[in-house]
Amino acid sequence: MFLIRISLIIFYSLLCLNNAFSQKVYAVDYSSQADVKVYVTKYASQADLLVYKVDFASLAKDNNGKWFFVKYASQADKKIFYTDYVSQSDLKIFFVKNNSKSKWMKNEKKHLFY
Repeated sequence: MFLIRISLIIFYSLLCLNNAFSQKVYAVDYSSQADVKVYVTKYASQADLLVYKVDFASLAKDNNGKWFFVKYASQADKKIFYTDYVSQSDLKIFFVKNNSKSKWMKNEKKHLFY
């Protein structure tokens, strides 16, 4: 019985660690459903995070601004809601067109995606 408990604890810990750095994202329809409320800025200099949309989930493993958008909320690590006003948001993002440009501009907001 003790070994089973230890095994389960280790399994769930590894599972949580794997998801802790994933960036699979789903956009919800209502702010109450969201883990993080985001505002899309007009300029990269205004953003907390520069986001690049990747085509495969395997490319979105670290907390570095590479997001993979999933089809269903149950597949997502984080659910986001796009706000109309910056004052309603937890995080300001800007979508970049180049993979190498995705990064955190303000590290104090990084905890939102752990």
